[in-house]
Amino acid sequence: MKVAVVGAGAIGGYLGVRLTHAGEDVTFIARGANLAAIRAGGMKLILEDGSELHAKGARAFERMSDADPQDVVLLTLKAHQVAAVAPDLKHLCHGQTSVVTMQNGIPWWYFYKHGGQYEGTPVVSADPDGSIARSIDAARVIGSVVYPAANLVSPGVVEVVEGNRFTLGELDGSTTPRIEAIAASFTKAGFKAPITLDIRSEIWLKLWGNLSFNPVSALTHATLVDICQFPLTRDLAAQMMAEAEAIAKKLGVTFRVSIERRIAGAKKVGAHKTSMLQDVEQGRPIEIEALVGSVVELGKLTQTPTPHISAVYACAGLLAKTLNARHEKLRLDA
Repeated sequence: MKVAVVGAGAIGGYLGVRLTHAGEDVTFIARGANLAAIRAGGMKLILEDGSELHAKGARAFERMSDADPQDVVLLTLKAHQVAAVAPDLKHLCHGQTSVVTMQNGIPWWYFYKHGGQYEGTPVVSADPDGSIARSIDAARVIGSVVYPAANLVSPGVVEVVEGNRFTLGELDGSTTPRIEAIAASFTKAGFKAPITLDIRSEIWLKLWGNLSFNPVSALTHATLVDICQFPLTRDLAAQMMAEAEAIAKKLGVTFRVSIERRIAGAKKVGAHKTSMLQDVEQGRPIEIEALVGSVVELGKLTQTPTPHISAVYACAGLLAKTLNARHEKLRLDA
């Protein structure tokens, strides 16, 4: 199987190296120092136990037009980075190419094959000008929820923190030969790749925590355990999750765990900095629209009040705007 990894960062590198070692024909799409490192020495993966896998001689290109058409495209960029690359994805696609979207938050395709009164409704927070939808045929898309945590520790080097599960789902809830082939490929590479018949419920389950813990941590510089142990922020997270659950239920989604259980699970993770807090500390753009703005948007669509989510969205949005405008980062130093 010919597989292109678009965005050879932490998750893209993790997938690409393991798929290469499983015998798949992998091409990395990267840029800058990361591209140079992959071309010079391949992509190295440091596993949880400290052992290493090395994809030596890996093909890597900056321009998708320089690569061959692929059987599968793994879109491993963050949500706010997709629009910039979407028009060029056509160079990687032949008639049967599948595009696996691996972004956090509500995706641009959410209402494609959703059914009911919202069928075909665009998600403006995920695709403000509609350019992603125009560039990527939603019929190609397979949804995915990414659970592992990994870091790009230096150009061409990815370190796995924990996890190996990538849930996959067709947008219409079917089980097709193409998704079975991708799941089998992932499994052969050492990943858990369950096929769900309801990818949107899986997306909401992960988003449930991300929409609350991520922006609160970015604003307070607190870890997950700190947020869950401090009564005021614990209650705030619970209120935000309750508002999100009300929206999701109106869209036909049922959560299989309770809010208390979800918060308890986050607490068990311990002194972990969320991805949004790490982005603030390192001066990178944060996923505020994908993780929070999209939920506010769906609240308005379903006429569901979101006072707590909207208040946190406003504060985190201003923080992001200020840091981006000044090209600054914000970190607490002892």
